[in-house]
Amino acid sequence: MACLILNPERLRGVRVREANNIKHMKYLFFSLSLLLLTACTAGAQSDKKSTAKQIADPEWQLSPEQWKERLNEMEYYVLREKGTERAFTGEYWDNKKEGTYVCRACELPLFDSATKYKSGTGWPSFWKPITEDNIATGTDYDLGYARSEVLCARCGGHLGHVFPDGPEPTGQRYCMNSVSLTFKPAEKKEE
Repeated sequence: MACLILNPERLRGVRVREANNIKHMKYLFFSLSLLLLTACTAGAQSDKKSTAKQIADPEWQLSPEQWKERLNEMEYYVLREKGTERAFTGEYWDNKKEGTYVCRACELPLFDSATKYKSGTGWPSFWKPITEDNIATGTDYDLGYARSEVLCARCGGHLGHVFPDGPEPTGQRYCMNSVSLTFKPAEKKEE
């Protein structure tokens, strides 16, 4: 019977040990999470740097100073620093004219207006590029998960992202920043 009697002093020791174990587990979980996040971020940054160098034409590998001379502040932010313009603020998100969209930095033809569609996202969206040779893709982890970044194959400029939720026939949504593009209207045919 003496074994069944609980000693309050002994019970207090068990509670303290359990509390310490929980504190140690929380600390360990937090440390491992921080380590994993740091590793993912470092890997994503090195991936982004190497992707642009692999795809860019050597003639278009300019220094940051040279790019700043060619591009305005917002163009530089999006094309060279991989930024994003706010939705529904870009010049072309609602453009319905016929023509070609070219890279703002190097004028490489990227998208035809015939493949542009209203995605409701606030950015110009296309279901396919003019040719796969004019774009490159890389992996972007800026939001904490993997996205397919779209880059200009000539100058390595950041254009936007591609998502697998577009219309047929490709099922792709090339969601581009207007500031990364220049629109060239189609030439009117003479009758």
